[in-house]
Amino acid sequence: MLERRHIQRVVDMALEEDAPFGDLTSQTLVPAGAVAHADLVAREPGVLAGVEVFVVAMTTLDPSVKVAFHAADGDRFDKGAVLANVVGPARAVLQAERVALNLVQRMTGIATLTATYVAAVAGTKARVVDTRKTTPGLRALERHAVRCGGGHNHRYSLSDAVMAKDNHLAVVDDITAALKKAAAELPHTTHIEVEVDRLDQLDAVLDSGAAHTIMLDNFSLDDLRAGVARIGDRTFVEASGGITLDTIGEIARTGVDVISVGALTHSVRALDLGLDIAVS
Repeated sequence: MLERRHIQRVVDMALEEDAPFGDLTSQTLVPAGAVAHADLVAREPGVLAGVEVFVVAMTTLDPSVKVAFHAADGDRFDKGAVLANVVGPARAVLQAERVALNLVQRMTGIATLTATYVAAVAGTKARVVDTRKTTPGLRALERHAVRCGGGHNHRYSLSDAVMAKDNHLAVVDDITAALKKAAAELPHTTHIEVEVDRLDQLDAVLDSGAAHTIMLDNFSLDDLRAGVARIGDRTFVEASGGITLDTIGEIARTGVDVISVGALTHSVRALDLGLDIAVS
């Protein structure tokens, strides 16, 4: 869940970064009593994410600024749609404009891209999830945007679950014994996931009886089908590595339960939203 404290921390940092000593342009050119009337307008279609983030960014400098949204997170919109109206002291609105737009544009871009990936696996049991390849400091916002697009979240941080990847296993002599030991020492509620990049690694992981999820990393379609068959219902099966819109449908049809897509957050394009302002 995206909490207000996460939003406020990001917004405060961004506003301080963008105007550490105030907005010289607005302070110089805009009369102190001027009022801004602004519309948040979609320049292209998409899926909205970041309503509360936009509101917090717009109202932190001056709580008298009023924001009224006409759509909610997760709603689809067309090009030209007026998503929100903003009214308030012009200096405050102009100073907050870029931060508010940067955040809502990025989050909406993530939600829109995620929705496209989710649509590509329709009719299969696979769920589309994000990864930890997020913008430093923006993980809570970006993962909320993934959910707005119909996707799901992977573990939030290194503290949430055990995820043994190739670099961990490279320093382990006996994978089966190491996983059994970890399962014996951890609370029973701790999820254990193990990444493998070859079919011949599967038996060592399965023999441990410790894994709740096995990630098949950068597998071919044939190897994915073979891996799913060998694992059966003993663990969840996750596919990962180089997933694109061109390949995700076929990957989903191999029978995997989860497909993790780093591109949802690390390669996304911000959606084009504009703030059209008139000052009175």
